[in-house]
Amino acid sequence: MTYQNFSLSQLQAIDAAHYLHPFTDHKDLRASGARMIVRADGPFIYDSEGHALLDGMAGLWCVNVGYGRHELAEAAYEQMKELPYYNSFFRCATPTPVLLAKKLAELAPKHINQVFYGSSGSESNDTALRLVRHYWALEGKPEKNIIISRNMAYHGSTVAATSLGGMSGMHEQLGGAVPNIKHVMMPYAFELALPGESDHDFGLRAAKAVEDAILEAGAENVAAFIGEPIMGAGGVKIPPASYWPEIQRICRKYDILLMLDEVITGYGRTGEWFAAQSMGIEPDTITTAKALTSGYQPLSALLVGDRISKTLVEKGGEFYHGYTYSGHPVACAVALKNLEIIENEGLVERVKNDTGPYFAKMLQERISGHPLVGEVRSLGLMGAIEIVKDKATRERFQPEGSAAVVVRDHAIAQGMMMRATGDSMILSPPLIWTRETIDMAGDRIVKALDLALADLSKAK
Repeated sequence: MTYQNFSLSQLQAIDAAHYLHPFTDHKDLRASGARMIVRADGPFIYDSEGHALLDGMAGLWCVNVGYGRHELAEAAYEQMKELPYYNSFFRCATPTPVLLAKKLAELAPKHINQVFYGSSGSESNDTALRLVRHYWALEGKPEKNIIISRNMAYHGSTVAATSLGGMSGMHEQLGGAVPNIKHVMMPYAFELALPGESDHDFGLRAAKAVEDAILEAGAENVAAFIGEPIMGAGGVKIPPASYWPEIQRICRKYDILLMLDEVITGYGRTGEWFAAQSMGIEPDTITTAKALTSGYQPLSALLVGDRISKTLVEKGGEFYHGYTYSGHPVACAVALKNLEIIENEGLVERVKNDTGPYFAKMLQERISGHPLVGEVRSLGLMGAIEIVKDKATRERFQPEGSAAVVVRDHAIAQGMMMRATGDSMILSPPLIWTRETIDMAGDRIVKALDLALADLSKAK
């Protein structure tokens, strides 16, 4: 039996009766009914009523090679026929995770050569937390177990990953976070820069908040700093150019490990394979997932630097950590084919040299001047549009986030799938977007903004 045997209302009723969605007000959703996405092709998704939507979020930041890639389905099928599953416990391995680990080491920064697999970014950030604390214990410094993170950071939804993140609403529902995780200000100049403060000076001040937290805790007690190169789910907050070099200097000065969360930025989004390469960062760990398989299979990979892996191998004994699906052979087969597609089609270079700059130009020339827009920002194929009530003062509509929802709803009605995060409209499209696709997105965003402005003006 397939979904075609059911009407939309029947599917919505079954959904309401049985399916608890992630990050959802369930009462509200059940009152309105879920949109049923039933198929997709290239840069478009289609709902059960036949509406085509240009996907501005690459699914959930992940479908970098676009939809309908038969090569990935075939890779999964062939692997399933040969070996659908075996674990990496019992001193065993299967070929695809081994070959994928080799490939990832070739793509990653030169000092990163080891991989630990999971099924999601949340799992791999859990692994990173455990591994970093275990490293310092092996080095005879178990007291170095404090992790410094940032407000509004998103590192996943498991208990450990939620604790690493800095989203207050998630913390309130957690009922007890993992201890010894501290949060500092985020590098968000649009709201946090002082009057007259340059981007350069703001970046240094935001980095100093990390140094202040290290000094307050005592460097001898701090294990690592964790951060997304660009804060994705928190609203595509792009730090000033001065921020990451200063963070790296501070970490080296106080012998603090640097954990980079590239679940969103990895595998070409910023115009390099990893944002670490785009921004000149030399981390000790890189958490990756999402675009590793372009979302066609659940797979994550924690990339581990030589400093940590050498200690783990030589001093560690057994590392009591792992998952049933660590290095799942089917997921790894899909990842290998996905990386091959990205390479063969030159998608990383296209983002760096063509579509990324064209995307930035479109946002600046067509969107930034709109009365509802306080700022646009982007890097590669990742961008944000700040929604404001007053361009000059940057005053927001109240309640917070309400205006962005109006823009989002109009965008979807215009055939443009976008996400509202707080007062930011965010974009993270598939890397297969062309200039033509970017122009189409611009047309639909402008229409959505115009319609939202008319609605919000009436509501004043």
